[in-house]
Amino acid sequence: MKINIIGSDAERRAGLKTLLRRIARQAQFSEAKDWRQARTALKRSIPDMIVIDWAPDLRTADLQKLLDDTPRVPVAVMVDRCGAPLVYALMNAGAMGIVPRALDPILILRALEMVLVGGHYIPADIVDPELTRELTARRIQIRAQQRLKIRHHSTLSPRQQQIMRCVHMGSTNKMIAKTLGISEGTVKIHLASIFQQLGATNRAAAVAIYNNVQNAHLEILRSGDESSSRAVPGQAGVIPLRRSRKRYPSLLDNDAASLPMAAEPESSF
Repeated sequence: MKINIIGSDAERRAGLKTLLRRIARQAQFSEAKDWRQARTALKRSIPDMIVIDWAPDLRTADLQKLLDDTPRVPVAVMVDRCGAPLVYALMNAGAMGIVPRALDPILILRALEMVLVGGHYIPADIVDPELTRELTARRIQIRAQQRLKIRHHSTLSPRQQQIMRCVHMGSTNKMIAKTLGISEGTVKIHLASIFQQLGATNRAAAVAIYNNVQNAHLEILRSGDESSSRAVPGQAGVIPLRRSRKRYPSLLDNDAASLPMAAEPESSF
């Protein structure tokens, strides 16, 4: 699978590439910083998907000109802010998905997956502002329930806290056993107890509940206007990324191993 990423900011392109690996592990990426490089890349080979990091100085006319040569390639556009005029202009130019960066990371994954398989995605508030307010209130309620679950962390033993930190870093049971000097069977017993206490069904759910947020690496997708939660000394949780203005922090390839898979739950401890 080949995916073209278009955007003027190299760090944001790197962030998008890391995210897209969670949807297509074996994807080959081609990056372009402007329309000229994008047209050159399209002449070399036709990709399976195009993802554009939209900036205020870009023009929809240039996008339409680019996509006229590849009418069947699904295109997703990441935007900071979007109103109905911009959304409809991008759709008319050929984009199949307009995805706000302010969405929850998992929703961004779902939207990109939808575009990849040939579907369409536009922000809910463009269709129905009242629906958006209702969904926002529901998300606030879910997050409040997650904050209640975080209190269960105090019931985890020091050894279970160590194991959860290893799980968060993406370690396997064998790696955890070697690191902590215990048997792999003991690790499985601890994990079963941890899952029961946190109310989790698998490792990814346990990490999400334990941290009370989605995986920190996916915070690269949030708008720079959003502030990250502060780390509290002595309290379990994610160390927030340093704030930056509308920039994705650069991630190395091996960092992506700890990200939660979209639509691929784990069944083993």
